[in-house]
Amino acid sequence: MAPRYIAHLDMDAFYASVELLRYPDLLGQPVVIGGGRRHQPELQSDGTRRYARLRDYVGRGVITTATYAARAFGVHSGMGLMKAAALAPDAVLLPVDFDEYRRYSRLFKAAVAQVAPVIEDRGVDEIYIDLTQQPDVAADNGLAIAQRIKDSVLRATSLTCSIGVTPNKLLSKLASELDKPDGLTILREADIPTRIWPLPASRVNGIGPKAAAKLEALGVHTVGELAAFDAQELVARFGPSYGAWLHEAAHGRDDRAVVTYSEPKSISRETTFDRDLHARIDRDQLSAIFTKLCEQLAGDLQRKGYVGRTIGLKLRFDNFKTVTRDQTLQVAVNDAVSIRRAAGQCLKRVALERRLRLLGVRAGSLSRPGEEPPEPPPGPALHARAKPRHDSQDTTLPLFGEIDGL
Repeated sequence: MAPRYIAHLDMDAFYASVELLRYPDLLGQPVVIGGGRRHQPELQSDGTRRYARLRDYVGRGVITTATYAARAFGVHSGMGLMKAAALAPDAVLLPVDFDEYRRYSRLFKAAVAQVAPVIEDRGVDEIYIDLTQQPDVAADNGLAIAQRIKDSVLRATSLTCSIGVTPNKLLSKLASELDKPDGLTILREADIPTRIWPLPASRVNGIGPKAAAKLEALGVHTVGELAAFDAQELVARFGPSYGAWLHEAAHGRDDRAVVTYSEPKSISRETTFDRDLHARIDRDQLSAIFTKLCEQLAGDLQRKGYVGRTIGLKLRFDNFKTVTRDQTLQVAVNDAVSIRRAAGQCLKRVALERRLRLLGVRAGSLSRPGEEPPEPPPGPALHARAKPRHDSQDTTLPLFGEIDGL
């Protein structure tokens, strides 16, 4: 095969970096993103801002991201805010603002496309870029064009990013993390033993916590140790498909193409509450959240040009049990009223006997307006129904029964 030059671009501490543009007085300080509306900075009479601090946080929220100054204290994304408060009590806590992060996401991707248009979108803060057909890319293994991309992103957003350029997607994702923040890392096959093999095996995208623990039990801690492990033994212990993939990945082999476009299967919106909410006691608050989620989902569908024929509901209770219900409509929709009506019908099939910690709505079986929508996938889960309730306290009806002027 002809040499390939694949880049992985990862924005540096993306959410936190966007917030620092809004609050430049926090530059260099430990800042954690993951708070709610009550953690919005307060503007003082003297023009300064009063910020919430981690030491005052009470709740079950988790860190969405943190500045590098905060990470130096050992806090990281996915960590509980209460645990983070013990490590960095003086860190500033800011609320998340996904609308603003999506706006900057569109800006940086448009800036990249002006330089190198063959892009695979991997989320709000990362993309793959195929540089193989770029002029003179082989002369410096992609160094010059990667720098042009970084400069273009900085001009468009005032944000830095880290880029890894290698022969494939697997290596490029690893490379983009090696020299963060504001890194630019070029690796070819000859660099694998010195730059990739010393890394923990868990750093390879696709080796999750369970697989990593199983590898450690076999004495495999690094990518290099995985590369040296007997291939047949990997197959015997992990199965023919995953075992073979582990061997190939450890040697830096990956022939996946950069996929420039794929239709989403579904679009969803969900929120985790700061405290558990009761269907009757907190019905007004839950109803408002439910309506807002449906409105946000409708906005997402309309902005992206989709309609959905299957509307779904997701609930997580205080015992962490998650329940989903779906309803397939005769006509695909993308307006908030129809989405809320269908999701409300789904809700009537759930016994709300425990407090709720998460609520979400989803649109599936997507199509473009005017197109024939795809058939929803078969199976009992799609139309699963809870047993009807006959007691005197039907908590679903007063909460989500009628739309009431939506």
